[in-house]
Amino acid sequence: QVQLVESGGGLVQAGGSLRLSCAASGMPYSTYAMGWFRQAPGKEREFIASTSWRGTITKYADSVKGRFTISRDNAQNTVYLQMNSLEPVDTAVYYCSANTDTRAVAAGTNGYWGQGTQVTVSS
Repeated sequence: QVQLVESGGGLVQAGGSLRLSCAASGMPYSTYAMGWFRQAPGKEREFIASTSWRGTITKYADSVKGRFTISRDNAQNTVYLQMNSLEPVDTAVYYCSANTDTRAVAAGTNGYWGQGTQVTVSS
């Protein structure tokens, strides 16, 4: 079965950085588009970023553009989210997703999901 496991979350001060990782197994990982979502308490799930299977096509939500960078290492079956200039509003559970293409990832339907990793940014 396909499994996605997120890691790298934690507590940081505003202005700090974190790098999230998502390790995949049980799938032809290098052929899947990958992405990141987040969900804050009382809020709807929010699309953050996506990358194509080659890593040449990327898309970011306006709220994180210029601060977050998505990348992937297909040799390690891992996708990353580098988060810089973190703000308290970034506090949320971050989820990794996998789908057939970047449009499917951004739509947030079907595909596969990890269990999430908590990111907390203090003021």
